[in-house]
Amino acid sequence: MVPHLVTALTGPINELEQRILDSMPAIERWFRLEWMEHTPPFYTAVDVRNAGFKLAPVDANFFPGGWNYLTTEMLPLAVQAAQAAIEKICPEARNLLVIPENRGRNTSYMANVAQLVRIFQMAGLNVRVGSIDPAIKSPKKVELPDGSTVCLEPVVRSKRRLGLKNFDPCTILLNTDLAAGTPGILEDLHEQYLLPPLHAGWSVRRKSNHFHSYEEVSKRFGKLLGIDPWLIHSIYGRAEGVDLARGKGVEGLTAAVDQVLTKVRRKYKEYGINEKPFVIVKSENGASSLPISTIRDVKELEALTKKPRQKAMAGATTDDAGPTDVIVQEGVLTRERVHDGMAEPVVYMMDRYVVGGFYRVHPDRGADESLALPGASFVPLAFSQSGHLPQPGAKPGASAPNRFYMYGVIGRLAMVAASYELEATNPEAEVYE
Repeated sequence: MVPHLVTALTGPINELEQRILDSMPAIERWFRLEWMEHTPPFYTAVDVRNAGFKLAPVDANFFPGGWNYLTTEMLPLAVQAAQAAIEKICPEARNLLVIPENRGRNTSYMANVAQLVRIFQMAGLNVRVGSIDPAIKSPKKVELPDGSTVCLEPVVRSKRRLGLKNFDPCTILLNTDLAAGTPGILEDLHEQYLLPPLHAGWSVRRKSNHFHSYEEVSKRFGKLLGIDPWLIHSIYGRAEGVDLARGKGVEGLTAAVDQVLTKVRRKYKEYGINEKPFVIVKSENGASSLPISTIRDVKELEALTKKPRQKAMAGATTDDAGPTDVIVQEGVLTRERVHDGMAEPVVYMMDRYVVGGFYRVHPDRGADESLALPGASFVPLAFSQSGHLPQPGAKPGASAPNRFYMYGVIGRLAMVAASYELEATNPEAEVYE
């Protein structure tokens, strides 16, 4: 089944679905040509929002957790993609070391690590989990709710390599987003493959770089399909040096919010959309503690800045750690519901392949709010039917494989943008004069 859409099964999103299905051979050829020129990130998860009148990615994660939410039916695709990815990078690979986040007590996160271990073991590798947490000084078993265990072992660093006691991997898979910076223990590993590379971490990444790349991709893809790129892309702006606690950078933030809202209002008017535009204000990198805020009017910024300032004046410590750069992103409504909760699809990819996904569902959030907050649940609904086998001729909006093929296309567009982004920030990129 297709999740319940508040919008009827007619309208722009179904026209877009039909256009994508009709253009399938051209789309697949377009992706093939892209991957001849560019290298996809090792694995990616993309949050997609379906407003009923547009469909756009709102976030891309290069170190995705949540692999435990993929159903058993999806595992063969993941294993096949893992084999293809490893074969391409290191055909003689035998040993793989997974480096997780330092969250050994979080059993939900560790279930994700266990699933990654399972996928790569089935792909034909010896897999061990190495912790860079200084507190882990000897092997530690983490018991999971399903009865399985994950063994965390302390990593051992030699001059040029990283491994475990009696375990020398040729490939190291990072499942930590390096939000706190790059640990020295991971630097200068010139003899091993580090996946994803260090410059994919939040110590280097900026969200506006990703959306700048995605804007370029959406324009070219829109031309291929003969559609307005705005139907698959979000308008965005940015503001530098914002410190809400001290009232710094607020003018730049106000100007960016006003500019994006004005552009979105223009688009809503062009398409006859009777909704109130909004923007999402969030930190440029994933490391900042700046909360994600929904702003529907420039006047609402005053309330947003007042709270941290009052805290600072009262002498209380604020969550804000000083000036930060922020991205102001066109908010994309979600018109999907699962179990009466707001829902958004999350598409999981490995190498250049869609391997599955799930719905992030939040019963307490609105259509114009972020769902990536505590209280969310994850439902692998309908993604259990492969999005790789669309059904031409089915009524738009009524076929789960068609709807999920469309989500997979949008996810892969974000992955192409991610490859552009990583090329642009690669410190070892060859420069041709």
